[in-house]
Amino acid sequence: MSMVDELAERLADDTLKAMKHLDDDRFFMEVAAELGAASTTLEEAFLTAVRVRLAERKARAFIKGRIDGTIKKPG
Repeated sequence: MSMVDELAERLADDTLKAMKHLDDDRFFMEVAAELGAASTTLEEAFLTAVRVRLAERKARAFIKGRIDGTIKKPG
């Protein structure tokens, strides 16, 4: 993993914690804007890291919902 990816991964983890604390699900976009002013390379890696984590959370919630019956199979 490159230095940029490592920094982006750690920053994504910290940002997701801050989002929960702040109760602001778009806070990562503010962080990305700050990053973009200094490094578009780090901004892109950060946004990828955040989106991957958010997608994983959504998928896990879907799986849990199907298992516990709160989400029905389509059709």
